[in-house]
Amino acid sequence: MRNPSGFCTCNHLDCPLHPTRHDMGCAPCISKNLSLNEIPNCFFSKVRGAETRSGDTFQDFAEAVLKQK
Repeated sequence: MRNPSGFCTCNHLDCPLHPTRHDMGCAPCISKNLSLNEIPNCFFSKVRGAETRSGDTFQDFAEAVLKQK
């Protein structure tokens, strides 16, 4: 299945919520992350060094962004 979102940068292709695995775009992933108070993986992919983060929380994202500066 092609990527219906057209812009997804997530490299976790085996995730059942990845847009290539269904036809609902990014909505299922975003919904899951919002319910867990987390940031989607694709946001972390834009932050240099974020692959070594300890989690996907808002704080983890903020710390990764601040470390990048």
